[in-house]
Amino acid sequence: MTVVVVTDSSASLPAALATDLGVLSVPLHILVDDREFREGLDEFGEIDYGSSTVTTSAASPGDLREVYERALELSDGDGVVAVHISRKLSGTWEAGRQAVRDMDAAHRVRLVDSLSAGLGTGLPVLAAARRARAGEPLDVVYDSAVAAASRGRTFIVVNRTEQLRRGGRLSTAAAFFGSELVTKPILQIVDGKLELREKARTRSKAFTKLVAAAVDAAGDEGAAIAVQHLGAAEAANTLAGQLRDLIPDIREIIVAEFGPALGVHLGLGAVGALVVPGGCG
Repeated sequence: MTVVVVTDSSASLPAALATDLGVLSVPLHILVDDREFREGLDEFGEIDYGSSTVTTSAASPGDLREVYERALELSDGDGVVAVHISRKLSGTWEAGRQAVRDMDAAHRVRLVDSLSAGLGTGLPVLAAARRARAGEPLDVVYDSAVAAASRGRTFIVVNRTEQLRRGGRLSTAAAFFGSELVTKPILQIVDGKLELREKARTRSKAFTKLVAAAVDAAGDEGAAIAVQHLGAAEAANTLAGQLRDLIPDIREIIVAEFGPALGVHLGLGAVGALVVPGGCG
């Protein structure tokens, strides 16, 4: 058999692509008032992304162990590589570590901190899954995920940072920006932490800065690109078109929506560019 790759629902991989590569996913949890839903599995209707009563929680060790054990069985003992959202943004990676400790074949399960979120996690998952499909051994599949994660760069434009600050996901002092009523924040993920990168006076200028950051990160030797959004499909498609025109030798480009677990923190209108120089082949 082959190594099986596992991730969590925050990775936002298109379902058809994940199915084709045999990637298994563990759901994160959405809490709406006193009800709890599993992202990607449970129907929960429309979410008020600006509400303080809507929160998220990590996958549990029990959820993760169940999927790890199924993946290990599917691999026929070849092993499992689990690539998860940054441990500095979610407790999922730590829950995964607890799950592995309780497994009999713990040495056959490798955990990878993607140092990112959304398709910033999804692109390293693709790198690992393609190696696994090619029949590479556990060490090679693991190393490919770690390498893609270390090269990845994530940039996001949001309308407001209030939800991120409220949830403790934003590491830089809010005073850096002054009033968000007159500025648009551009964020970046650095070493797994979400930080304020710079500000712009208007949304159009924020997108100009986002494009420049993504182009600079991609370099000129080929890159895998992802664009994500929450309720801003037109802006995301425009951004994808600009990146296609400006980045030489794009190996692939994925456009997808942020899932609700990330959307709760980013808010409506968020748009991100995720870049892995060298690609995920």
